[in-house]
Amino acid sequence: MTTSDDSAPTRLDLEYFHRNFEAFTTSVCSFIRGSKQRNSVRLVLFCLFAEGHVLLEDRPGVAKTSLAKSIAQSVKDVVLHRIQFTPDLMPSDVTGTMVPVDPLGRWAKSEREVTRFTFRKGPIFANIVIADELNRASPRTQAALLEVMAESQVTADGQDHRVPDPFLCIATQNPVDQAGTYALPLAQMDRFMMRLDLGYPDRDAEMSIIADAARRRDSGALPQVVDRHQLLEMIDIVRHVVVNEEIRYYVVDIAAASREHPGIEVGMSPRAGIALTLAAQARAASRMSPMVTADDIKALTVPVLAHRLVPRVNSEGRAPDPSNLVRDVVASVPPPDGWGTRYRR
Repeated sequence: MTTSDDSAPTRLDLEYFHRNFEAFTTSVCSFIRGSKQRNSVRLVLFCLFAEGHVLLEDRPGVAKTSLAKSIAQSVKDVVLHRIQFTPDLMPSDVTGTMVPVDPLGRWAKSEREVTRFTFRKGPIFANIVIADELNRASPRTQAALLEVMAESQVTADGQDHRVPDPFLCIATQNPVDQAGTYALPLAQMDRFMMRLDLGYPDRDAEMSIIADAARRRDSGALPQVVDRHQLLEMIDIVRHVVVNEEIRYYVVDIAAASREHPGIEVGMSPRAGIALTLAAQARAASRMSPMVTADDIKALTVPVLAHRLVPRVNSEGRAPDPSNLVRDVVASVPPPDGWGTRYRR
């Protein structure tokens, strides 16, 4: 960045971010086709630059894993690991485990050779982790992600082990009504900045997808548009996007309205408000704005909040759609007027 630690990003910073962001989007969308899919790509990138994690949920075969791989493969000099979650996967298969070693640090073949134990890192130690079909793993294994997603570290034998910086988890899951799936607990859902569904591509996009498949084109052919250093620079620019007091009050009032809504059993947590604010910073930077506006907040409420709410079941045993509940909550909260009058205390 060209600014000091406390100041807003400069015009040059924002132009740099916008240029790389659009190149990133164009690269991924050359493989992930469709207008709705393009919007999903942008939302995943908001999570990447806001240092959040994203959950892709949809039917099998709609390019959830391909989207995650395309984003990871568009960045140079980062470590990418893919974890295929299965019912027999153990927590240590994800985070790592303590192993016995001999005096030379090699795996000890017998008890006599053991001189100490050392931590062998699991596949979660990467810059970008694709957690594929997360809800096919047991709840115990799913819970292994809680600490690392919240704190970017793994604790083993009383010692903390940091994951690389930056760290992004892109998880995919099938709908919970699919056979062999386990619903993710609310505590883990709350760790994801956004939950997205890709949907089916439009007719022209699906034609292009089939043409790519016929030519055996895969995401490995995508250009690497940014490197790790540029990625960290862009993250730093997002951190400096201004969130003024009006916007903070607006987010807090949305949270309060969600907790008081008659159709919602469990409303927004403080973590949800933080996630909404950070994602809005990334959206503001993508449109070259040095500060977050109410429109940035409103545009991201459904993907950031819907998966965190627990709808209240009515007397007929039905629950309202969480996305509609979010829209209802946001509509009930007047946005800032831009002059600081509505939120002045």
